[in-house]
Amino acid sequence: MAGETILVIDDDAAVRTVLTRALAQAGYEVRSGSNAAAMWELAASGEGDVLITDVVLPDAEAFEVLPRIRKRRPELPVVVMSARNTVMTAIRAAERGAFEYLPKPFDLSEMLDVVRRALESRHNDARQEAGGNGGEQMPLIGRSRAMQEIYRIIARLTQTDLTVMILGESGTGKELVARVLHEYGRRKHGPFIAVNMAAIPRELIESELFGHEKGAFTGAVARHAGCFERARGGTLFLDEIGDMPMEAQTRLLRVLQEGEFTTVGGARPIKADVRIIAATHRDLKQLIATGQFREDLYYRLNVATLRLPPLRERLEDIPDLVAHFVEEAAHDGLPRKHFTPQALDRLKQHRWPGNVRELENLVRRILAIHAEEEISAETVAAELEEFSAASSSALEEENGDPAQLSAFVERWLQAHFARHGDALPPPGLYQRVMREVERPLIAAALAATNGNQVKAAALLGINRNTLRAHMKALDIDLLRLPRMNNGQELR
Repeated sequence: MAGETILVIDDDAAVRTVLTRALAQAGYEVRSGSNAAAMWELAASGEGDVLITDVVLPDAEAFEVLPRIRKRRPELPVVVMSARNTVMTAIRAAERGAFEYLPKPFDLSEMLDVVRRALESRHNDARQEAGGNGGEQMPLIGRSRAMQEIYRIIARLTQTDLTVMILGESGTGKELVARVLHEYGRRKHGPFIAVNMAAIPRELIESELFGHEKGAFTGAVARHAGCFERARGGTLFLDEIGDMPMEAQTRLLRVLQEGEFTTVGGARPIKADVRIIAATHRDLKQLIATGQFREDLYYRLNVATLRLPPLRERLEDIPDLVAHFVEEAAHDGLPRKHFTPQALDRLKQHRWPGNVRELENLVRRILAIHAEEEISAETVAAELEEFSAASSSALEEENGDPAQLSAFVERWLQAHFARHGDALPPPGLYQRVMREVERPLIAAALAATNGNQVKAAALLGINRNTLRAHMKALDIDLLRLPRMNNGQELR
């Protein structure tokens, strides 16, 4: 609204000049300053209808001053801008009560639109201020415009208890986003329980979600607390919600509607005191059209939506991601190496069907098996050719639907045997074949790396957590493995 005053605080004179001219042309009065002291002086004196400030100022961070301004001027909307384009900047801005966060370099038309919206909201109730540990680093990496928008949405959602639906391909970081929403949200002191719908046998889903009483069914020798009960006061993350069977969908809908549930075999209702975050890589609207997903459940879950971009749509983030993975791997004992600009360019040319997780696995593999200190484009190209096919198939098995994959392989085998007049394979053949192949393969990788799980996971093209889960499932004991010396087994 013309005639209102905007406060602009930035130690960069060029930024102040650009903003002052643009705001003046839009009809606003502008008062500016170059440090935190000037910001406090202007705001505390009652100046300004909107405050625009950079985060890093010569005498203090803006985040140190904003709580004081919020206390003195709760009606003053604050727009935070920063070249530190991370999710933590967006979250800290929201925690300090900022109206909006904009990454630098910003678009002037977007800034003017934010100012207009801030002025319109001046008379809304002051936002609730929330504390937090701003020094902690979260592994959401990326300066791309797509990721900046994700950061801003996350920052808003941490201030609410809304049900959230996270959409995105496998490997884009859906569980990571769910954990950030929990750890910086209102329920951060409660538990975070994650359950993958695709990984639970169909007949056990209701027991896993809602728990069961002793004697509820054959094998129920004791009471079992389900995910809803274990997540009380915290967050329940339902991963791959698109793979939930229809009967379980019906029970989940009832819980969301009534706010309570009963265990399998139980009669006493239990209050469902949890925040629900769901995620899927599948097209739920297509599943609704084919009768595989309840439309009413979709709308119950889809209160707020986050769509995570695939890596191929934010290739400019690859250098930052690689640098992060190199540092992270160094903490796990892998050597710290340098990727040349040409190597990074070669990574940007890849299609990344496995997204960020595929990139992480590739980086770890290169760090584990290549001796040179500087990673060249030729090394990356060779590894991509060898690694991508195996990595993609591993990711599909790990993050897709193992039950459907297993069923598909068994159906194919049965059709193959029947077509050739042979006896049908026994049920469960796929799992047995995989177990017979997978156990010696993992054991060999661990032996070749002298039990180093980080290096073994890199050799296999999977992440360390997946390796550990498979070691536990296959009963692989590191102490019983042979050790290798230059490829020769040690006895």
